[in-house]
Amino acid sequence: MSKPRDIGVDVQPPTHEWDGDLNDPFYGTLPVRGQLLQGVVVRARAQRTAVVRIERLKYDSKYERYQRSSSRIQAHSPASVGAQEGDAVTIMECRPLSKTKSFVIIERRDA
Repeated sequence: MSKPRDIGVDVQPPTHEWDGDLNDPFYGTLPVRGQLLQGVVVRARAQRTAVVRIERLKYDSKYERYQRSSSRIQAHSPASVGAQEGDAVTIMECRPLSKTKSFVIIERRDA
């Protein structure tokens, strides 16, 4: 297995084997840029795709309380990262990979 390349973000390199996926930011040629978000994988049934739920708290000054909101973002799931349902992950923006995927999972975190 070759050495993972530096993607410019302070994350741990993946531990699983690379399967030849060119859309892998560590072993392939996919550049990452833009937003860096953290969430939980809620669905990982599609091939190399995971749905990640992003939770946010927004302060509502009129009612002086916080409003909880969430988004579901489809992200590319490289085999080298090995994300499964229930994992806390870090995702980062990349070029559009399909009609709905513009993010890639770059790290599995301890939840």
